[in-house]
Amino acid sequence: MRALRIILVVTVILGGLFVIADRVAVGFAENKAADRIRSTEGLTSTPDVSIEGFPFLTQVAGGELDDVKIGIKDYEASAEGAKGTAGGAGTIRIDTLNAEMHGVSFNGDYSSATANSASGSATVSYAELLKAAKSQPTQVAPGVTAQVVGLSDGGNGKIKVELTATVFGKKLPEPVSVLSSVAVVGGNLVKVHADGLPKLGVDLVEGRIRAITDFEQRIDGLPGGIKLDKVEAAANGVDISVKGSDVRLVG
Repeated sequence: MRALRIILVVTVILGGLFVIADRVAVGFAENKAADRIRSTEGLTSTPDVSIEGFPFLTQVAGGELDDVKIGIKDYEASAEGAKGTAGGAGTIRIDTLNAEMHGVSFNGDYSSATANSASGSATVSYAELLKAAKSQPTQVAPGVTAQVVGLSDGGNGKIKVELTATVFGKKLPEPVSVLSSVAVVGGNLVKVHADGLPKLGVDLVEGRIRAITDFEQRIDGLPGGIKLDKVEAAANGVDISVKGSDVRLVG
């Protein structure tokens, strides 16, 4: 019995030491990966990296991690708005970008890592998306100009687009609004399309007014080649689902 107790005590001690060593190792790897991602993506701050699963050391021995979660705040993605808009070519700030990588293979010093697949979410504020809209007065008919002055949550996944207009020299006393659908096209284009036409007090050609109400924002350059999947209006901006395969994290 004494020998059995000793064996049990030694086993518990060794198990505890293994857990400590495993947690130290995973912490080192997370910090190393975070620094690499910051450098590779040119981030202004270090992202959050969390390597899931236990034990970590056995995953390392197999050369592949089950799941790695990455969180990036204030990510500057390359962007291009519709022609003639204030957005133009440039960048768009993504408030939060969270991604979960599955089946991550890596080399010995963590300088290169590739995930079999990835899924996650991103949030773009209405203020950022507004840059893609025609926020300068634009003529939509003789004597009539209009411009988008605000975007907000319209409920049920719709965006509320607010416009102001000047009709024959007289500005409308209050902005008018229209509910718009938002969708992702081609993996990198967010398109906003009005469900109906706003009432500006005069009859307008639909194409002319849609040149104001409808707009698009291209978002490229997400980490590792991740693509946009779905988009929906939310309280503080649009929530975008992202996904990818053979995603290169670093290297």
